[in-house]
Amino acid sequence: MAKICPKAGSCGACPLMGIKYSEQLERKQDYICSLLQKFGPVAPIKGMENPYYYRNKVQSVFGTDRKGNTINGIYRAGTHQIIDVKSCMIEDKDADAVLSTIKTLVKTLGLRPYDEDLKTGFLRHVLIRKAVATGQIMVVLVVSSYRFKTQDRFVRTLTEKHPQIRSILLNRNTEKTSMVLGEGEEKIIYGDGFIEDILCGLRFRISAKSFYQVNHTQAEKLFTVAMRMARFSGNETVIDAYCGTGTIGLIAAKSGAKSVLGIELNPSAVADAERNASLNNIQNASFICGDAGEKLKELAKQKKSCDVLFMDPPRAGSDERFLASVIKLSPKTLIYISCNPETLERDLRYILKMSDYRVVGFQGVDMFPQTDHIETVILLNNLKSGQNRHISVDVDMDEYRKIKKG
Repeated sequence: MAKICPKAGSCGACPLMGIKYSEQLERKQDYICSLLQKFGPVAPIKGMENPYYYRNKVQSVFGTDRKGNTINGIYRAGTHQIIDVKSCMIEDKDADAVLSTIKTLVKTLGLRPYDEDLKTGFLRHVLIRKAVATGQIMVVLVVSSYRFKTQDRFVRTLTEKHPQIRSILLNRNTEKTSMVLGEGEEKIIYGDGFIEDILCGLRFRISAKSFYQVNHTQAEKLFTVAMRMARFSGNETVIDAYCGTGTIGLIAAKSGAKSVLGIELNPSAVADAERNASLNNIQNASFICGDAGEKLKELAKQKKSCDVLFMDPPRAGSDERFLASVIKLSPKTLIYISCNPETLERDLRYILKMSDYRVVGFQGVDMFPQTDHIETVILLNNLKSGQNRHISVDVDMDEYRKIKKG
């Protein structure tokens, strides 16, 4: 029997809430097959045993209702109208309990919620991150000012009630924006400013702005699938493009790859990746900061390649320059992790038309039950392994634009 959230009709975040989970998986499997089966076989989607309370990253906006009462929750889809949420059926229960305590403290300590139109008040959002394997919790208060007169009482009360909390930080954001966190540095008011989790046998440090998968259980399934596709024997050189904080690359280094190079544009993510490598005493992985497409093109010009290339782009998919660079580099195996089947289908049409890759198969992983999002891993093998194809990047980009439009 499917559970029904009392906010399902007004929230909009979980369009599949109330539908039997087996049917949700069938819908997602059909969706993947309709887009991708023409390229190769699609394995049955990997679902969850308990498809509720899985989000280990929870964001809550604070405000007031028409009577001036403090409320917190999420914005109604497409608006800045706050829906008061006491408990969310896809959010970690410990995170919701911490939010409940914070809401009480906001009232008792007189912490006024922020009004983004009037630019008055103190507390704008609360971000909570939980490390599922260790149980550690981080709390980030998004505020209008670092002046916090009742800080000591707030910290003492919150940590006594929730001893799992390891870090509390302040993040200042007064911009009129949909972004939760401000761009400046956080101010640590309790703990070390980070928490640590264990994923696929490795320990990862999580800071306020680190990218980290929000579904721990399914992330382990996703990365296990990717490593099985790679079939490491101990001699493979690996490139992890869009490497973020190094999760995939470090798991590959631990899983049998000879060497791993991670490429990431965000310098703070690269710093996190290097710390995570040191934390796990991994010596066969290195990370560089830069545009992945440009770095791959440089390697191709140097007549260098790799055995396995992982790519995990954002929902918009990859871009023409990057895909052209991948084809020029010509890795023996390409593993594409996608969070959007539509952009994956577009990118695949380009890759298969302009190169000697063939699809071995697809595997869907349901990272976001109750929603219509789906993660897909695809394995491609290079039929002419070891032969770099010297093709014109400009011609590739023109062909890609035609495919993108068509």
